[in-house]
Amino acid sequence: MPHSASAKKRHRQNLRNRERNRAEKSALKSSIRKVLAATSSGDAAVSREQFQGLVKTADQAVAKGTIHRNRAARIKSRLSTRVLAASKGTTVQAAAPTKGRKAAKA
Repeated sequence: MPHSASAKKRHRQNLRNRERNRAEKSALKSSIRKVLAATSSGDAAVSREQFQGLVKTADQAVAKGTIHRNRAARIKSRLSTRVLAASKGTTVQAAAPTKGRKAAKA
């Protein structure tokens, strides 16, 4: 535990910011799930509407410094592809995740 007054204050700030960041990330993940659910159901209008909400949530998280701007761009790019495919009536298969250097070489 911190001993000096400035360290105590910094600890309190870190705890507050951690809760704020966790709430923001949770809201972003919920938005992602809503978009994925709408695209899998095939409802193009709902998926577009949910995607617009996701874009706003992601941009706000970037502005607050909760997530990196490249992560937000990656999320928006991947989900926009799915939303466009859903509006055309097709489905997009997600790429299999790779882990480690061996998977990248293979």
